[in-house]
Amino acid sequence: MSAPIDLVILGSTGSIGVQALEIVEANPDKFRVIGLAAGSKNIELLAEQAKKFSVPVVGTTGNRDLLISMLGNTQVIDGPTAASEIAAIACDIVLNGITGSIGLGPTLAALSVGNKVALANKESLVAGGDLVMAFGRDRIIPVDSEHSALYQCFLSGKASEVKQVILTASGGPFRDRSDLSEITVADALNHPTWSMGQVVTINSATLMNKGLEIIEAHYLFDLPYSKISAVIHPQSIVHSMVEFVDGSTIAQASPPNMKGPIAYAISGAIRIPKATLPIDWSKNQSWEFAPIDNAKFPAVDLARRCGELGGGLPAIFNASNEVAVDAFLTGAISFAHIVDIVDATVQKLGGNSPVTIRSLADVSAIENDARVVANQLVQERK
Repeated sequence: MSAPIDLVILGSTGSIGVQALEIVEANPDKFRVIGLAAGSKNIELLAEQAKKFSVPVVGTTGNRDLLISMLGNTQVIDGPTAASEIAAIACDIVLNGITGSIGLGPTLAALSVGNKVALANKESLVAGGDLVMAFGRDRIIPVDSEHSALYQCFLSGKASEVKQVILTASGGPFRDRSDLSEITVADALNHPTWSMGQVVTINSATLMNKGLEIIEAHYLFDLPYSKISAVIHPQSIVHSMVEFVDGSTIAQASPPNMKGPIAYAISGAIRIPKATLPIDWSKNQSWEFAPIDNAKFPAVDLARRCGELGGGLPAIFNASNEVAVDAFLTGAISFAHIVDIVDATVQKLGGNSPVTIRSLADVSAIENDARVVANQLVQERK
C-alpha cells in the first residue's frame, strides 16, 4: 500500500476545507493532515478539526491563547502571516481554500518551497497570475469545478488541438429575472443549485464569478482570451467543455457537488472511488445551454477586458469587487451598484495601472489603491 498523502489545508473551517476533511475522514488510508489554517471567526471548529485529525501544526489570524487552551501541545502559529507559514510546511499537497485575495500570499509561499497546490482560491490567479505562473503550471491542480473539468477534458487531446474552452455558469438566482433593481441580500444568497459561502454566492448572482474564472482559465491553461467563452447551464451538471479543432467537444459532467473536484485535486489528480455521487441515468435528464446576456450581466465582459489589458487591472477588478460585495452584504449599496462600483474603479485607476507585476508588494499596493477608490464610491452611492 502506498504512503498516505501529506496534506495541508488552508481555510479549513470554510466550505472547501470542511468538505476536504470529510473526504479525508472517508479515506483515512489515503491522507494525513499535517497542517491546518483558518481565520479567527470559528476557533472552536478549528480546534475540533485539529483534535479529530491529530494535526501537529495549526495557524490562525487571532485568538491564539484560546486555541492553545483547547489544543494543549499542538503548535499554534498566530498572526497575519500564519496561513503562509502553514503553507510552507513541506508536504505533498497544499489545499488553498481561502476566500479572497489574501490567499495569494499563501499560494506563493507553498509554491516557493516546492509544494504542489490544489487551488480553490481563484483570486491568487486573478490578482497575481504572473507571479503564480512563474513557478510552473504543473505545480497547480485546480479545485474550482469549472477548471477541474477543463483540466480533465484537456487530457483528451493536445494543447495544439484545442479550438476553445467553454466554461459553464448556472446563471445564479436571477438568470430568469429581468428587473434587478430591487434585489435583497436574501434574494442574492438563494442560489438555485450550489451551496457556497456568501462572497462566492453573491459573485455567482452577478456573474462576477464567471468573469474571475475566465481570467483564471487564461493563466491555468495558457490560453488567449479569444479562446475562452462561457454559457449559461442552469442544471450545473456539465462543469465545462473543451472544443477541439476537429469539431469534437469533450465535457466533464457530474452532479453539482464540490467533493469530486476537491478529491481529484488533493489526491494529485487521481480518482478516489465514490468521491461524489454519479449522475443517476435511470432518471430522465434534460440539460439546457444558453448564451450569457451581457447587457444584464456586464461583469463578464468587464473581466475579459481587464484580463486582456493585463498588468494591474485584474487585481483592481478583484479588489474593488471584494469591497462592493461586502458593502452590498452590509446593506450599504444596492445589488445593481456592485458591478457599477467595480467598473468605475477600473476606469479611474486603469490608466495608471502598472504593465508588469513584479512582487506580492506590487499586488498589495494596487489592491490598496483599488479598495480606497471603491470605498469612496460606496460612500457616494449610499
